[in-house]
Amino acid sequence: MAIDKSAGILTRRGLLKSTGALTALASTGLAGKLTAQEPISVAGIYTVPVEQQWVSRIHVAAEAARAAGLITYTYSENTANTDYPRVMREYAESGAQLIVGEIFGVEQEAREVVLDYPETAFLMGSSFMPDEAYPNLGVFDNYIQDASYLSGIIAGAMSETGNIGMVGGFPIPEVNRLMHAFMAGVKESKPEATFQVSFIGSWFDPPKAKETAFAMIESGADMLYAERFGVSDAAQEKGVLAIGNVIDTQADYPETVVASALWDFGPTLAAALAKVGDGSFSAENYGTYSFMKEGGCSLAPLGTFEGKVPQEALDMVAAKEAAIKDGSFTVEINDEEPKSS
Repeated sequence: MAIDKSAGILTRRGLLKSTGALTALASTGLAGKLTAQEPISVAGIYTVPVEQQWVSRIHVAAEAARAAGLITYTYSENTANTDYPRVMREYAESGAQLIVGEIFGVEQEAREVVLDYPETAFLMGSSFMPDEAYPNLGVFDNYIQDASYLSGIIAGAMSETGNIGMVGGFPIPEVNRLMHAFMAGVKESKPEATFQVSFIGSWFDPPKAKETAFAMIESGADMLYAERFGVSDAAQEKGVLAIGNVIDTQADYPETVVASALWDFGPTLAAALAKVGDGSFSAENYGTYSFMKEGGCSLAPLGTFEGKVPQEALDMVAAKEAAIKDGSFTVEINDEEPKSS
């Protein structure tokens, strides 16, 4: 049986301070509906440690829901893709009502499992859209292109050379779209900017990300896009700036990380729990709950960089954010692999 942890605690980066997830759950009215019944049994299956950026957002939202009494929660981390279908089956057999995780590396194998457990709801990060052939499989992704675009505006304004280094995990849609949005934002405030783009071929290899970032700094980058852990360490050591992704790491890099595009999985989980609770869970795209207008993403506070970002850039960020929220401006979703310029 896969290792379960029902009350895992993260001690770094303040990941359990996700008031956004609790707020999102409460704002749906879900708390009142679900606390009157038995908590929903939720299991998480993650291929990386729960402190990894992307997975941490799912884990934090689940922990918030557990603390609110809405769910019971167990999880397995560092699950190899070859073991993923087996762990899915084990949780389904154990009675989990909702299984969450990420199946990017096991898309077809996971779907075979889903069909064997029609009474279990599966909410999985996926590169594909929902398919009615798998009615109990809801898919999602971190569509935080809105916040990435805004962080790009700040990055462009803070870069003196306009040479921007970008280090990603893999060139897949969920990474590509954020990079493109960031690059578009940079161009708003620094039209002449150029980009160094590289992928390290791993979701969690901080040393490799750090070495890649060092090479970019050597090639003139004075601003780094830290899609992976390790990039901000390189920026800090070399005295250049960085933009964070998915979580706010400024507390760890107070003189380095200017801003971050944050993902809050709370709205996504709240929507799924509501449907599991009333029996209406089906094959749907839950990715839209990551949009800024849904409360699924935001720009982190400037914190230590308050007063250091040019006012012109801040005014542009405020105007664009308002337009995104009222629907008058849409950040393009471009899933193609970004290239160096």
